[in-house]
Parts: sequence; C-alpha cells; structure tokens
Amino acid sequence: MRITISGRNIELTDGLKAAVEDKIGKLEKYFTPDTDVFVTLSVEKERQKIEVTIPVPGHIIRSEQVSNDMYVSIDLVEEIIERQLKKYKNKIITKQQSNSNFRKEYIEKEVEADDEIKIIRTKKFDMKPMYPEDACVQMELLGHDFFVFVNAEDDNVNVVYKRKGNTYGLIEPEF
Repeated sequence: MRITISGRNIELTDGLKAAVEDKIGKLEKYFTPDTDVFVTLSVEKERQKIEVTIPVPGHIIRSEQVSNDMYVSIDLVEEIIERQLKKYKNKIITKQQSNSNFRKEYIEKEVEADDEIKIIRTKKFDMKPMYPEDACVQMELLGHDFFVFVNAEDDNVNVVYKRKGNTYGLIEPEF
C-alpha cells in the first residue's frame, strides 16, 4: 500500500508518521501493494482528527475519528476500517465489482453471513448509476448518514439514508 500522509494545523512529527504507517500498515493484508491510502491529520482546538480514504474501483472506503489524543484517533480509525472491510466484504465482491485492489487471500476467505440491507421507508425525491443496496454499502464505507446516487434501474436521482435501529430509507424523485 502507498500511504500519503498530510497535516492541517499540525506538525507531522516522525512519531506521528510512524504511528500512522504502523496502524494503517496493518491493513496491507487486505489490499494489494499498488493501493493508495490517503491520511489527513488535523487539529481544531482540542480535537485531534484523522481521516483515512482508500479509493478502490466502485467504492471509496473512508473513516474519520476524533478524540483528545491523536494516537487514540489513529488506533480507532484502523479498527473502524478493518470492521467495515469485514462487514462489507461479501457485498463489495459479489456485486460484480472490480476487486483488483483486494488481496486474493482476503477475497477467497470464507465469508460470514451478513445481515441483509432492508429499505423500510421510501420517499419520492444523479450521480453514479448503482443499485440502492450498493449505495447503502457505499454510504457505510464512507461513514455518512446519507448517500446521493443515480438509480441504475430507472436512471433517477435517489438518496439513501440511515434511520434509527440500524435500518435504511430510500428517497426517490417524484415528477
């Protein structure tokens, strides 16, 4: 993996760089050596924030963590990304996505049973053509509460969003 570290309002010391490379380097078991990982460290008042973005074909894997200690934030972000990869492995790979950035050993490992994504509420309301379930996966990988996309079934702009109780909603346009 190629890790690019940048800082905002923070001096990137050798210790911070080593901590990031050590923790994020643990993700190498999932990705090929030519995978790019972008890490941004920033400080706002007492908030120590780390953002990690890993673009892979068809998806962006992203996590952001904030704490009072940058080293704690670095530890947390690695755990979150690893959890995301394990949770969504089956969905990412079986949806006929390109898996060229993932290691063969990781892809071929036995997949645990995942909870199905259930859209429980639909509202009438264009980005990249994809199916709502794929948009939910992308939303989770980004760590966002909603995701705007072009529905591959009808070419309309849709929005998926998180609801309480680990459920999802879908907003469709009404003309």
